[in-house]
Amino acid sequence: MELITSIFGAATIFFLLYYYFLLLRRNPTHKLPPEAGGARPILGHLHFMRDAARPPHFKLADVADQHGPFFTIRFGSRRAVVVSCKKIAKELFTACDEAVSNRAETRASKLLTYNYVSFGFSPYGRHWREQRKIVAAKLLSSRKIERMSHVSAAAISRSVKDIYSRWEEEGSCKVLVDMKKWFLDLNLNVLMMMVVGKRFDGGGDGEEMRRCREIIEEFFHYVGLFLPADAIPWLWWLDLGGFEKRMKITAEKIDRVFGEWLAEHRRNGSAGEDGEQDFMDVMVSTVRGSNQSSGEVDADILIKSTCQMMLLGGVDTSAVMLVWALSLLLNNRHVLTKAQEELDNHVGRQRRVTESDIPNLVYLQAIIKETLRLYPAAPLGTPRSFIRDCTIGQYHIPKGTWLVVNMWKMHRDPEVWSNDASEFKPERFLTTHINVDVRGQDFELIPFGAGRRSCPGTNFALRMLPLVLANLLQAFDVATVDGRAVDMTESAGLTNLKVTPLDVLVAPRLSPSLY
Repeated sequence: MELITSIFGAATIFFLLYYYFLLLRRNPTHKLPPEAGGARPILGHLHFMRDAARPPHFKLADVADQHGPFFTIRFGSRRAVVVSCKKIAKELFTACDEAVSNRAETRASKLLTYNYVSFGFSPYGRHWREQRKIVAAKLLSSRKIERMSHVSAAAISRSVKDIYSRWEEEGSCKVLVDMKKWFLDLNLNVLMMMVVGKRFDGGGDGEEMRRCREIIEEFFHYVGLFLPADAIPWLWWLDLGGFEKRMKITAEKIDRVFGEWLAEHRRNGSAGEDGEQDFMDVMVSTVRGSNQSSGEVDADILIKSTCQMMLLGGVDTSAVMLVWALSLLLNNRHVLTKAQEELDNHVGRQRRVTESDIPNLVYLQAIIKETLRLYPAAPLGTPRSFIRDCTIGQYHIPKGTWLVVNMWKMHRDPEVWSNDASEFKPERFLTTHINVDVRGQDFELIPFGAGRRSCPGTNFALRMLPLVLANLLQAFDVATVDGRAVDMTESAGLTNLKVTPLDVLVAPRLSPSLY
């Protein structure tokens, strides 16, 4: 047995070295973007993406300072180009948009998205176009969001009342609230109603709420990881670090939860208590009435995967952005004060703020934009893959090359945002950058991505974020414990969650009848 193990180990090392040197001997006939230094034997720059002490968007920003805004890194046998400037991003997502509309295939996305069936991670093609069209028309259209606005309004009202009830029960001048959990539970309730027609009564401490919160956190932790098998695909069977085993367990949890909900929908019919179909009902009807179920993808997997993408994607990213927005406000009290003054002037304290008030709250909207600029929910987006050879600027990009867009670095470019690019200044969106939008047309600010694979939930997020923040700031005075600054340490993963808790002291600022 020891002899067999030794022979096997030696053979593995031999093939790894052969693979590595074969890669190094490649002599491209076209000019490629400069390659970053610091590559390690065999795995290349994979350690850039797995540095526990420094998130990958920080590391890639450091490399951009050395090599410029367009450079190459290697994940074993795979090459990736990293972009961190407006000019190149604009060329990519206009002239070369179709060529970069494929998702990069990773072990995490394969294991966690039903083998790439979930349309957010599926290859560019017919399946992706059909699912995107259904999502855009049936859940995320302006008309559908408007018709479901009562869902978000009711969820926000209940969440605000929960804080007020806690304040009443404790009988102190201020109550300590875990705002990360509060934002996540609020967003989860809104999306749960829209996607599967469920609401968690009694706060966020029920078993089903905890289960949902757990799978969301696990999904976004794992789906953003780069594994050794992503660098050298035939190493997948080794499962170095045991990550793939844990990803499979998480995938089973997700499938079990969505499977239970799908079974409930088939038992109970297709209309909610208000007569409005939720998205899972729509998917059941759509699949039943089309030929998709007889195609390549099983009907149940198609329904579960699409609903999974809508629920998990929308809940986490919106909660992340609200956590960063409140953290920035707590560290910049003058901005917080100004935002509350705007609410008092335009809405007052005799009624609750509503969605119709948001267009008048221009400073609040500037706060949202500035938060999206400094802390985009997915600072590196989701890696893409070139489906054909392209020429970008003076460089040739071969088919199969991965694309990573460092939005975090791009949004802090001093040539675009001036020398105070890393400072939180919402006023810039009322003066020098008043006409800059975040929907993917102004390439200096693309927190939701750009091109045909940009985030389909942009409109929903831009309605939800200011509404939640406005309700919170109007209803409560917020402060940190002992006036301490909020720790702004960022995490590694697909979404850029704040590492430390956000425990905030909260006190009512409206009359009791308004809660």
